[in-house]
Amino acid sequence: MKALKYIIPGVLFGIVMTKSEAVSWFRIQEMFRFESFHMYGIIGVAVILGAILTFLLKNFNTKSFDGGGINFSPKSRSISRYLLGGIIFGLGWAMTGACPGPMFTLVGHGVWTILIVILSAVFGTYVYGAIRNKLPH
Repeated sequence: MKALKYIIPGVLFGIVMTKSEAVSWFRIQEMFRFESFHMYGIIGVAVILGAILTFLLKNFNTKSFDGGGINFSPKSRSISRYLLGGIIFGLGWAMTGACPGPMFTLVGHGVWTILIVILSAVFGTYVYGAIRNKLPH
């Protein structure tokens, strides 16, 4: 029963991703070819909504699902790490036609080949974790 508080938002997220066509490989390719504003609009709305929700979480002492506090730690101001990470993320997104959120929605749609992408993403995360101490931060 406790899992429902995670399953329901996940299902709603999948519905939103599907209805907004954010899971569409064609929409993603249109975005990377600068042929359509559709995906930029979705991303823009997500950024604005995320900024508003972060503001509300910080200023209204909101609690997490388990009743604990939500803490925001300050981030480093080094822009090079964000540029490199963004380039790697964008290349992976362009090559696969899916970013992490819609990847799981595609599994729900029965696109089983996306499991290769998910396994590759998990492996890449594991490799990063293994060599993180050796990388400049």
